[in-house]
Amino acid sequence: MLAKVWNYLGLALTYLRFNFKTHLEYRAAFISQILAMILNDCVWVLFWTQFFERFPVMHGWGATEVITMWAIAAAGIGIADTLCGNAAQLAALIARGDLDAWLLYPRRLLPHIVLGKMNASAFGDTLFGYAIYIAFVHPDLQHFLLFSALTVSVAFLFIGFNILVGSLGFFLGNAQSLAEHLRFALVTFSTYPAGLFDGPIRFLLYTLIPAAFVSYLPIEALKEMSLGVAALSLAGSIALTAVAALVFNYGLKHYESGNLLIMKG
Repeated sequence: MLAKVWNYLGLALTYLRFNFKTHLEYRAAFISQILAMILNDCVWVLFWTQFFERFPVMHGWGATEVITMWAIAAAGIGIADTLCGNAAQLAALIARGDLDAWLLYPRRLLPHIVLGKMNASAFGDTLFGYAIYIAFVHPDLQHFLLFSALTVSVAFLFIGFNILVGSLGFFLGNAQSLAEHLRFALVTFSTYPAGLFDGPIRFLLYTLIPAAFVSYLPIEALKEMSLGVAALSLAGSIALTAVAALVFNYGLKHYESGNLLIMKG
């Protein structure tokens, strides 16, 4: 089992290196996309900073908690789209019959597909997340290490969710619009304090749109330095990713070939 995990880590690093070199062929465009994403994220942080100057506490949340929430969400999304950029395109690939080229590869199909593309702007999200956490929160080593672990947990959550909603294409045909709306809903709810929601909405944030594993549990883990809460957040992310893989493999049986005679390389 450990050998298999190590083997797939090697595959991920190989794809990461290859995709990074591909983006460097157009260095100016690559850097401009990173800077544009950082600027976009800074606008939202400026909004929340101005908000908390007028309303210092909101449902038990202060500026530190909101900055931490944005940092974790941005870094998690960035890591997910840097490593597995194709996960967000899965519904489109299925609808166009573009999985054919990936069926020629050895090992399991899903890792090759999701690792096959990198989102250039995702570097901006990752850098932004870590930069604002260090600049605004001033963490000690323990908090920084836990923060780093939680960003990986959040990345797993976004990868799993992208695979899950993308796999709807196997059953609904063209599910690109639905998958995009669901992804947007997860990102939106993940960047608002969880204390704003209660009742049925809070239940929704732990199930259909699992934003609480981004905007609540990681924040509580960092506030209390609780490894138990961090483990619960990680368990939720891994469980979602496992379910997504099962749904994808089941849906693959319903895949209709696009009869493409090309191979990605």
